[in-house]
Amino acid sequence: MTRVLHVITGLGHGGAEHQLLLLLRHLPAGPAPVACEVATLTEAGPVGGAIRRAGVPVHEIGMRGNRDAAAVPRLVRLIRRGGYDVVHTHLYRACVYGRVAARLAGTPRVIATEHSLGDGHIEGRDATRGVRALYRATERLGSATVAVSATVAARLRGWGVPPDRITVIPNGIDAAAFAFDPARRAAARLRYGIGRDERIAGAVGRLVPTKRFDLLVEAVAGLAGMRLLLVGDGPARVPLERLARDLGAADRVIFAGATDDVPGVLAAMDVFAAPSTQETFGLGVLEALAAGLPVLYTTCPALDDLPPGAAPDARRLPTDMDAWRAALASPPGRPGERSLVPPAVARYAIAEQAARLARLYRDGLDPDESYGGAARPPAAQEAVPT
Repeated sequence: MTRVLHVITGLGHGGAEHQLLLLLRHLPAGPAPVACEVATLTEAGPVGGAIRRAGVPVHEIGMRGNRDAAAVPRLVRLIRRGGYDVVHTHLYRACVYGRVAARLAGTPRVIATEHSLGDGHIEGRDATRGVRALYRATERLGSATVAVSATVAARLRGWGVPPDRITVIPNGIDAAAFAFDPARRAAARLRYGIGRDERIAGAVGRLVPTKRFDLLVEAVAGLAGMRLLLVGDGPARVPLERLARDLGAADRVIFAGATDDVPGVLAAMDVFAAPSTQETFGLGVLEALAAGLPVLYTTCPALDDLPPGAAPDARRLPTDMDAWRAALASPPGRPGERSLVPPAVARYAIAEQAARLARLYRDGLDPDESYGGAARPPAAQEAVPT
Protein backbone atom coordinates (compact mmCIF):
# COMPACT_ATOMS: atom_id res chain seq x y z
CA MET A 1 0.00 0.00 0.00
CA THR A 2 1.19 3.53 -0.85
CA ARG A 3 0.32 6.10 1.82
CA VAL A 4 -0.16 9.64 0.53
CA LEU A 5 -0.74 12.94 2.31
CA HIS A 6 -2.30 15.62 0.12
CA VAL A 7 -1.46 19.15 1.27
CA ILE A 8 -3.70 21.95 -0.04
CA THR A 9 -4.07 25.62 0.85
CA GLY A 10 -7.79 25.42 1.69
CA LEU A 11 -10.89 23.38 0.95
CA GLY A 12 -13.48 25.94 -0.01
CA HIS A 13 -15.24 25.89 -3.38
CA GLY A 14 -12.69 25.91 -6.20
CA GLY A 15 -11.49 23.91 -9.16
CA ALA A 16 -8.39 22.43 -7.51
CA GLU A 17 -10.33 21.58 -4.36
CA HIS A 18 -13.08 19.74 -6.24
CA GLN A 19 -10.48 18.03 -8.41
CA LEU A 20 -8.81 16.69 -5.25
CA LEU A 21 -12.15 15.36 -4.00
CA LEU A 22 -12.74 13.62 -7.33
CA LEU A 23 -9.23 12.16 -7.31
CA LEU A 24 -9.67 10.75 -3.80
CA ARG A 25 -12.82 8.96 -4.94
CA HIS A 26 -11.05 7.31 -7.88
CA LEU A 27 -7.53 6.45 -6.78
CA PRO A 28 -7.13 2.71 -7.25
CA ALA A 29 -7.66 0.08 -4.61
CA GLY A 30 -7.05 -3.43 -5.98
CA PRO A 31 -3.62 -5.07 -5.84
CA ALA A 32 -1.69 -1.76 -5.47
CA PRO A 33 -3.94 0.39 -3.26
CA VAL A 34 -3.36 4.05 -2.44
CA ALA A 35 -4.44 5.23 1.03
CA CYS A 36 -4.84 9.00 1.35
CA GLU A 37 -5.18 11.66 4.00
CA VAL A 38 -5.51 15.41 3.48
CA ALA A 39 -3.94 18.38 5.26
CA THR A 40 -5.43 21.82 4.67
CA LEU A 41 -3.30 24.79 5.67
CA THR A 42 -6.40 26.88 6.38
CA GLU A 43 -10.04 25.91 6.85
CA ALA A 44 -11.61 22.58 5.91
CA GLY A 45 -14.58 24.31 4.26
CA PRO A 46 -17.39 22.60 2.34
CA VAL A 47 -15.08 20.43 0.24
CA GLY A 48 -13.31 19.30 3.39
CA GLY A 49 -16.66 18.15 4.73
CA ALA A 50 -17.30 16.15 1.57
CA ILE A 51 -13.85 14.55 1.82
CA ARG A 52 -14.49 13.55 5.42
CA ARG A 53 -17.87 12.07 4.48
CA ALA A 54 -16.01 9.97 1.91
CA GLY A 55 -14.01 8.47 4.77
CA VAL A 56 -10.74 10.33 4.18
CA PRO A 57 -9.14 11.99 7.25
CA VAL A 58 -8.70 15.78 6.98
CA HIS A 59 -6.15 17.58 9.18
CA GLU A 60 -6.40 21.35 9.71
CA ILE A 61 -3.01 23.04 10.15
CA GLY A 62 -4.50 26.35 11.28
CA MET A 63 -2.36 28.68 9.18
CA ARG A 64 -3.34 32.31 9.90
CA GLY A 65 -1.85 34.02 6.84
CA ASN A 66 0.59 33.75 3.94
CA ARG A 67 3.60 34.37 6.21
CA ASP A 68 2.60 32.23 9.17
CA ALA A 69 5.82 30.21 9.30
CA ALA A 70 4.63 28.39 12.44
CA ALA A 71 2.59 26.22 10.08
CA VAL A 72 5.79 24.51 8.89
CA PRO A 73 6.70 22.72 12.17
CA ARG A 74 3.05 21.73 12.67
CA LEU A 75 3.01 20.21 9.20
CA VAL A 76 6.38 18.52 9.76
CA ARG A 77 5.06 16.86 12.93
CA LEU A 78 1.96 15.63 11.09
CA ILE A 79 4.05 14.17 8.25
CA ARG A 80 6.47 12.44 10.61
CA ARG A 81 3.63 10.91 12.65
CA GLY A 82 1.94 9.65 9.52
CA GLY A 83 5.07 8.12 7.98
CA TYR A 84 3.72 8.81 4.49
CA ASP A 85 5.40 7.43 1.38
CA VAL A 86 4.37 10.48 -0.66
CA VAL A 87 3.42 14.09 0.03
CA HIS A 88 1.37 15.58 -2.82
CA THR A 89 0.89 19.36 -2.72
CA HIS A 90 -1.77 21.50 -4.44
CA LEU A 91 -1.92 25.31 -4.95
CA TYR A 92 0.86 27.86 -4.51
CA ARG A 93 0.98 28.35 -0.73
CA ALA A 94 0.65 24.62 -0.04
CA CYS A 95 3.34 23.84 -2.61
CA VAL A 96 5.79 26.30 -1.00
CA TYR A 97 5.20 25.28 2.62
CA GLY A 98 4.36 21.64 1.89
CA ARG A 99 7.55 20.90 -0.04
CA VAL A 100 9.68 22.43 2.73
CA ALA A 101 7.86 20.47 5.44
CA ALA A 102 7.98 17.21 3.50
CA ARG A 103 11.73 17.46 3.01
CA LEU A 104 12.31 18.37 6.67
CA ALA A 105 10.20 15.35 7.62
CA GLY A 106 12.23 13.06 5.34
CA THR A 107 9.41 12.04 2.99
CA PRO A 108 10.92 9.95 0.18
CA ARG A 109 8.72 11.33 -2.64
CA VAL A 110 7.27 14.84 -2.93
CA ILE A 111 4.89 15.56 -5.81
CA ALA A 112 3.23 18.88 -6.65
CA THR A 113 0.35 19.54 -9.06
CA GLU A 114 0.35 22.94 -10.71
CA HIS A 115 -3.32 23.83 -11.14
CA SER A 116 -3.31 27.59 -11.48
CA LEU A 117 -0.29 28.98 -13.34
CA GLY A 118 -1.61 31.56 -15.77
CA ASP A 119 0.09 33.91 -18.19
CA GLY A 120 1.67 36.46 -15.86
CA HIS A 121 -0.20 35.40 -12.74
CA ILE A 122 -0.68 32.47 -10.41
CA GLU A 123 -3.95 31.90 -8.52
CA GLY A 124 -5.01 35.47 -9.28
CA ARG A 125 -1.86 37.13 -7.88
CA ASP A 126 0.72 38.78 -10.10
CA ALA A 127 3.66 36.52 -10.87
CA THR A 128 6.26 38.97 -9.59
CA ARG A 129 9.98 38.25 -9.61
CA GLY A 130 9.77 37.32 -5.90
CA VAL A 131 6.85 34.95 -6.46
CA ARG A 132 8.69 33.19 -9.29
CA ALA A 133 11.95 32.97 -7.31
CA LEU A 134 10.21 31.41 -4.29
CA TYR A 135 8.37 28.99 -6.57
CA ARG A 136 11.59 27.85 -8.28
CA ALA A 137 13.50 27.53 -5.00
CA THR A 138 10.89 25.31 -3.38
CA GLU A 139 10.17 23.37 -6.59
CA ARG A 140 13.71 21.99 -6.37
CA LEU A 141 12.79 20.35 -3.05
CA GLY A 142 10.23 18.15 -4.78
CA SER A 143 10.55 14.99 -6.85
CA ALA A 144 8.30 16.01 -9.75
CA THR A 145 5.85 18.70 -10.81
CA VAL A 146 2.60 17.70 -12.49
CA ALA A 147 1.14 20.15 -15.02
CA VAL A 148 -2.60 19.84 -15.64
CA SER A 149 -2.17 20.70 -19.32
CA ALA A 150 0.52 21.10 -21.96
CA THR A 151 -0.11 24.85 -21.71
CA VAL A 152 0.83 24.82 -18.02
CA ALA A 153 3.88 22.67 -18.76
CA ALA A 154 5.09 25.30 -21.23
CA ARG A 155 4.61 28.04 -18.62
CA LEU A 156 6.57 26.02 -16.05
CA ARG A 157 9.43 25.72 -18.50
CA GLY A 158 9.23 29.46 -19.05
CA TRP A 159 9.59 29.95 -15.31
CA GLY A 160 12.79 27.91 -15.35
CA VAL A 161 11.54 24.54 -14.07
CA PRO A 162 13.75 21.86 -15.68
CA PRO A 163 11.83 19.91 -18.35
CA ASP A 164 12.87 16.55 -16.89
CA ARG A 165 11.01 17.41 -13.66
CA ILE A 166 7.69 18.11 -15.41
CA THR A 167 5.04 15.63 -16.45
CA VAL A 168 1.55 16.30 -17.81
CA ILE A 169 -1.33 14.55 -16.05
CA PRO A 170 -4.53 16.42 -16.96
CA ASN A 171 -7.43 17.11 -14.69
CA GLY A 172 -10.03 14.37 -14.80
CA ILE A 173 -13.78 14.32 -15.23
CA ASP A 174 -16.46 11.85 -14.18
CA ALA A 175 -18.68 12.29 -17.24
CA ALA A 176 -21.52 10.16 -15.85
CA ALA A 177 -22.02 12.64 -13.01
CA PHE A 178 -22.99 15.35 -15.52
CA ALA A 179 -25.35 13.31 -17.69
CA PHE A 180 -28.44 15.36 -18.53
CA ASP A 181 -31.52 14.69 -16.40
CA PRO A 182 -34.81 16.53 -17.23
CA ALA A 183 -35.96 16.27 -13.61
CA ARG A 184 -32.73 17.89 -12.44
CA ARG A 185 -33.27 20.66 -15.01
CA ALA A 186 -36.78 21.33 -13.76
CA ALA A 187 -35.66 21.41 -10.11
CA ALA A 188 -32.75 23.78 -10.80
CA ARG A 189 -34.92 26.13 -12.86
CA LEU A 190 -37.51 26.23 -10.11
CA ARG A 191 -34.78 26.99 -7.55
CA TYR A 192 -33.50 29.99 -9.52
CA GLY A 193 -36.85 31.29 -10.73
CA ILE A 194 -36.34 30.36 -14.38
CA GLY A 195 -39.34 29.65 -16.59
CA ARG A 196 -39.68 26.29 -18.30
CA ASP A 197 -39.13 27.68 -21.82
CA GLU A 198 -36.79 30.57 -21.05
CA ARG A 199 -33.51 30.47 -22.95
CA ILE A 200 -30.59 30.52 -20.53
CA ALA A 201 -26.92 31.18 -21.15
CA GLY A 202 -24.80 30.06 -18.24
CA ALA A 203 -21.32 30.29 -16.81
CA VAL A 204 -19.61 28.61 -13.85
CA GLY A 205 -16.47 29.86 -12.15
CA ARG A 206 -14.89 32.15 -9.62
CA LEU A 207 -16.05 35.72 -10.14
CA VAL A 208 -12.72 37.38 -10.95
CA PRO A 209 -11.80 39.83 -13.74
CA THR A 210 -9.87 37.34 -15.89
CA LYS A 211 -13.02 35.23 -16.33
CA ARG A 212 -14.52 38.16 -18.32
CA PHE A 213 -18.05 37.60 -17.03
CA ASP A 214 -18.55 41.34 -17.58
CA LEU A 215 -18.58 40.59 -21.30
CA LEU A 216 -21.44 38.12 -20.79
CA VAL A 217 -23.44 40.60 -18.72
CA GLU A 218 -23.07 43.23 -21.44
CA ALA A 219 -23.88 40.76 -24.22
CA VAL A 220 -27.06 39.48 -22.56
CA ALA A 221 -28.15 43.02 -21.68
CA GLY A 222 -28.46 43.71 -25.40
CA LEU A 223 -30.39 40.55 -26.24
CA ALA A 224 -34.11 39.96 -26.09
CA GLY A 225 -35.30 36.56 -24.92
CA MET A 226 -32.06 35.53 -23.17
CA ARG A 227 -31.09 35.46 -19.49
CA LEU A 228 -27.73 34.76 -17.89
CA LEU A 229 -27.13 32.33 -14.99
CA LEU A 230 -23.80 33.13 -13.29
CA VAL A 231 -22.72 30.38 -10.88
CA GLY A 232 -19.87 31.13 -8.51
CA ASP A 233 -18.65 33.79 -6.12
CA GLY A 234 -15.65 36.04 -5.77
CA PRO A 235 -14.41 39.63 -5.56
CA ALA A 236 -15.94 40.65 -8.89
CA ARG A 237 -19.51 39.88 -7.81
CA VAL A 238 -20.34 43.39 -6.57
CA PRO A 239 -18.95 45.12 -9.70
CA LEU A 240 -20.83 42.64 -11.91
CA GLU A 241 -24.10 43.26 -10.04
CA ARG A 242 -23.52 47.00 -10.44
CA LEU A 243 -22.85 46.58 -14.15
CA ALA A 244 -26.10 44.63 -14.60
CA ARG A 245 -28.05 47.39 -12.83
CA ASP A 246 -26.35 50.15 -14.84
CA LEU A 247 -27.28 48.37 -18.07
CA GLY A 248 -30.88 47.93 -16.97
CA ALA A 249 -30.43 44.15 -16.95
CA ALA A 250 -30.61 43.34 -13.23
CA ASP A 251 -33.61 41.08 -13.85
CA ARG A 252 -31.82 39.34 -16.74
CA VAL A 253 -28.75 38.21 -14.77
CA ILE A 254 -29.14 35.57 -12.04
CA PHE A 255 -26.28 35.49 -9.52
CA ALA A 256 -26.52 31.97 -8.14
CA GLY A 257 -23.45 32.06 -5.88
CA ALA A 258 -21.28 29.02 -5.21
CA THR A 259 -22.91 25.59 -5.35
CA ASP A 260 -22.15 21.92 -4.83
CA ASP A 261 -24.69 21.05 -7.52
CA VAL A 262 -22.81 21.85 -10.73
CA PRO A 263 -24.65 19.09 -12.67
CA GLY A 264 -27.93 20.71 -11.66
CA VAL A 265 -27.01 24.22 -12.80
CA LEU A 266 -25.63 22.86 -16.08
CA ALA A 267 -28.92 21.03 -16.63
CA ALA A 268 -30.74 24.37 -16.23
CA MET A 269 -28.71 25.98 -19.04
CA ASP A 270 -29.18 25.98 -22.83
CA VAL A 271 -25.70 27.18 -23.80
CA PHE A 272 -22.50 27.37 -21.76
CA ALA A 273 -20.38 30.51 -22.09
CA ALA A 274 -16.72 30.74 -21.02
CA PRO A 275 -15.11 34.00 -22.18
CA SER A 276 -12.12 33.63 -19.81
CA THR A 277 -8.80 34.88 -21.15
CA GLN A 278 -6.76 32.98 -18.55
CA GLU A 279 -7.20 29.24 -18.10
CA THR A 280 -4.85 26.45 -17.11
CA PHE A 281 -7.20 23.65 -18.18
CA GLY A 282 -10.85 24.65 -18.64
CA LEU A 283 -12.64 21.99 -16.58
CA GLY A 284 -15.93 23.88 -16.70
CA VAL A 285 -16.01 23.61 -20.48
CA LEU A 286 -15.52 19.83 -20.30
CA GLU A 287 -18.23 19.48 -17.67
CA ALA A 288 -20.64 21.44 -19.89
CA LEU A 289 -19.79 19.19 -22.85
CA ALA A 290 -20.37 16.14 -20.64
CA ALA A 291 -23.82 17.60 -19.90
CA GLY A 292 -24.53 17.75 -23.65
CA LEU A 293 -24.45 21.55 -23.84
CA PRO A 294 -23.21 23.60 -26.78
CA VAL A 295 -20.22 25.64 -25.60
CA LEU A 296 -18.84 29.05 -26.51
CA TYR A 297 -15.36 29.73 -25.17
CA THR A 298 -12.28 31.90 -25.58
CA THR A 299 -9.49 29.92 -23.87
CA CYS A 300 -9.57 26.22 -22.94
CA PRO A 301 -6.25 24.30 -22.98
CA ALA A 302 -8.16 21.03 -22.46
CA LEU A 303 -9.64 21.49 -25.96
CA ASP A 304 -6.91 23.56 -27.58
CA ASP A 305 -4.33 20.82 -26.85
CA LEU A 306 -6.44 18.21 -28.69
CA PRO A 307 -6.71 17.55 -32.43
CA PRO A 308 -9.44 19.43 -34.33
CA GLY A 309 -12.87 17.83 -34.20
CA ALA A 310 -12.58 16.44 -30.68
CA ALA A 311 -15.41 18.73 -29.53
CA PRO A 312 -17.63 19.68 -32.48
CA ASP A 313 -20.18 21.46 -30.25
CA ALA A 314 -17.56 23.83 -28.83
CA ARG A 315 -16.94 27.09 -30.67
CA ARG A 316 -14.01 29.38 -29.95
CA LEU A 317 -14.66 33.13 -29.92
CA PRO A 318 -12.46 36.19 -29.47
CA THR A 319 -13.12 38.57 -26.56
CA ASP A 320 -15.21 40.74 -28.85
CA MET A 321 -18.63 41.97 -27.77
CA ASP A 322 -20.22 41.74 -31.21
CA ALA A 323 -19.00 38.15 -31.68
CA TRP A 324 -20.37 37.04 -28.30
CA ARG A 325 -23.66 38.83 -28.71
CA ALA A 326 -24.17 37.31 -32.16
CA ALA A 327 -23.29 33.80 -30.94
CA LEU A 328 -25.59 34.04 -27.92
CA ALA A 329 -28.41 35.43 -30.06
CA SER A 330 -28.65 32.24 -32.06
CA PRO A 331 -27.48 29.24 -29.99
CA PRO A 332 -28.05 25.85 -31.61
CA GLY A 333 -31.01 23.65 -30.73
CA ARG A 334 -34.14 24.26 -28.70
CA PRO A 335 -34.30 24.80 -24.92
CA GLY A 336 -33.75 21.51 -23.13
CA GLU A 337 -32.18 19.72 -26.10
CA ARG A 338 -28.86 17.96 -25.57
CA SER A 339 -26.09 16.75 -27.89
CA LEU A 340 -24.04 13.58 -27.70
CA VAL A 341 -21.04 13.79 -25.41
CA PRO A 342 -17.98 14.48 -27.65
CA PRO A 343 -14.75 12.42 -27.74
CA ALA A 344 -12.85 15.18 -25.91
CA VAL A 345 -14.60 14.30 -22.65
CA ALA A 346 -13.54 10.64 -22.77
CA ARG A 347 -9.91 11.75 -23.24
CA TYR A 348 -9.96 13.10 -19.68
CA ALA A 349 -11.71 10.27 -17.81
CA ILE A 350 -10.88 10.59 -14.11
CA ALA A 351 -10.13 6.86 -13.68
CA GLU A 352 -7.29 7.07 -16.20
CA GLN A 353 -5.78 10.22 -14.67
CA ALA A 354 -6.02 8.75 -11.16
CA ALA A 355 -4.25 5.60 -12.33
CA ARG A 356 -1.43 7.69 -13.82
CA LEU A 357 -0.98 9.53 -10.54
CA ALA A 358 -0.94 6.24 -8.64
CA ARG A 359 1.91 5.05 -10.88
CA LEU A 360 3.75 8.31 -10.23
CA TYR A 361 3.34 7.80 -6.47
CA ARG A 362 4.62 4.24 -6.70
CA ASP A 363 7.33 4.41 -9.34
CA GLY A 364 8.34 8.07 -9.57
CA LEU A 365 8.76 10.09 -12.75
CA ASP A 366 9.32 8.00 -15.87
CA PRO A 367 11.97 9.78 -18.03
CA ASP A 368 10.02 8.86 -21.14
CA GLU A 369 6.96 10.72 -19.84
CA SER A 370 8.78 13.83 -18.63
CA TYR A 371 9.49 16.85 -20.76
CA GLY A 372 13.16 15.93 -20.71
CA GLY A 373 12.59 12.44 -22.03
CA ALA A 374 12.61 11.16 -25.57
CA ALA A 375 8.82 10.77 -25.64
CA ARG A 376 6.08 13.19 -24.68
CA PRO A 377 2.31 12.87 -24.34
CA PRO A 378 0.77 13.61 -27.78
CA ALA A 379 -0.94 16.85 -26.68
CA ALA A 380 2.25 18.15 -25.12
CA GLN A 381 4.25 17.25 -28.20
CA GLU A 382 1.97 19.44 -30.29
CA ALA A 383 1.75 22.33 -27.88
CA VAL A 384 5.25 22.76 -26.48
CA PRO A 385 8.24 23.66 -28.64
CA THR A 386 11.46 21.76 -28.09
